[in-house]
Amino acid sequence: MIGTSLKGQLLVATPALGDGIFDRSVVLIIEHDDTEGAFGVVLNRPSTTDVEGALPEWARLAASPAVVFVGGPVSPEAAICLARVSRAEAEGWIPVVGTVGALDLSQDPDLLAAAVDEVRLFAGYAGWTRGQLEDEIEAGAWFVVDATEGDALNDDPDSLWQRVLRRQRGHLAMFAAFPRDPTTN
Repeated sequence: MIGTSLKGQLLVATPALGDGIFDRSVVLIIEHDDTEGAFGVVLNRPSTTDVEGALPEWARLAASPAVVFVGGPVSPEAAICLARVSRAEAEGWIPVVGTVGALDLSQDPDLLAAAVDEVRLFAGYAGWTRGQLEDEIEAGAWFVVDATEGDALNDDPDSLWQRVLRRQRGHLAMFAAFPRDPTTN
């Protein structure tokens, strides 16, 4: 067991993770403890579904690109919201990293507009049972790195994996240049 919470940290998929939903993914951990396990959302999987079509009441607060993101394979019908706030006392907001946190979507967006700068909506989430995430990290599936506020609501999700790795120190930065297909290297 790691013993410390990874809440607010990023999981960056290592090349060893391979193909599939988590290939080159960047996951922001929203909650993590030794009892329940962990859950987070994939930050770099935009869908083709506009926020306007899915949850129109939140569209005017949607961060660019204004689409619903695929948050992970668990409960794809569930909507998860990250929000950047200008006032931390926003109703139904729980901080994750800096001014970015999880926001309860049952709130009235019109009443929150003064406190909420922008939101990102996710369909589904990534989840791990107790000890499962730690085992995956130990097996080399994930790099654990510090998140910045800009990661969660970034406007260029396609390059997020490379950008997060490039800003790391030491050998981790080299992985940003890892080819999609190592046989073409």
